[in-house]
Amino acid sequence: MNGLLVIDKPDGMTSHDVVYRLRKITGERSIGHLGTLDPMATGVLPMLMGKYTRLAQYFSAAEKSYSGSIRFGFATDTYDADGEPAGPNRWPEVSAAVTLERVRAAAARFHGEMEQMPPQFSAKKIGGQQAYKLAREGKPVELKPAKIRILAFEIVALEGPEASFTISVSSGGYVRSVAHELGQDLGCGAHLSRLRRTQAGAFTLDDAHTLEELEALAGNAGAVNAALEAVCLHPRTLLPEMPSVTADATVLGRLRNGAQANLPEFSQAPLVKVFAGPREMAGIAKRVAGTLFQPVVVMG
Repeated sequence: MNGLLVIDKPDGMTSHDVVYRLRKITGERSIGHLGTLDPMATGVLPMLMGKYTRLAQYFSAAEKSYSGSIRFGFATDTYDADGEPAGPNRWPEVSAAVTLERVRAAAARFHGEMEQMPPQFSAKKIGGQQAYKLAREGKPVELKPAKIRILAFEIVALEGPEASFTISVSSGGYVRSVAHELGQDLGCGAHLSRLRRTQAGAFTLDDAHTLEELEALAGNAGAVNAALEAVCLHPRTLLPEMPSVTADATVLGRLRNGAQANLPEFSQAPLVKVFAGPREMAGIAKRVAGTLFQPVVVMG
């Protein structure tokens, strides 16, 4: 089964758990997700299936948006609610000082390009090993700050120790680290208590389907693939920065064999999506000059 399917990831599952469950639902073994969501997080998790996994490189820089809440009063070792407290609960003694105005003032610095230290409990690799595995084993975790970009960060409300927020961040940014650093700036400690991804690149919650919904579709004998393909996003809407062009059998044959070919595409776009029909994506081609293209991804 080939396509891109957006899952509304439930709480308590790893992104790999979702991949495993989707394999069982669809019968497709080749499945990969676009951007890990932590177990406690919910929301938009785009999944590439079958030959569409070859397109993953073109989605890697997608910006992401979230809503959630930050709990003030104590930090945790993972910077979120799944971790162990990294000290006592100080909320009773700091509650009077942590006001909505003060939180918003402290949050103002989290905007634009900045360096961010990833959490020790993260999938960042150190010498080929994931940081969280080293941290769980009590081994030293030496991470380097990464350059990220925060497009928007708004503290919506503060009720007791919980501040609700929305944030949009570049690929590679950790919302957990924002929560942790905000707690440090306020001198009271904080951790991410709830997180929901509302958008990943062009994909939103309006595009998303629950695993239960997909299992119900797969349960309709005789029309499993058709039912599941119907909830996949239309391939011509993917990667909108690349124009779509339909090629004839002769041109498709050349491209599938790795040869250059002329396509009826007259924009100046460097990359185009090549189709063999309304929905059948044959691959991606790179403009060599004028209407002459070289295949860079072949999907059969």
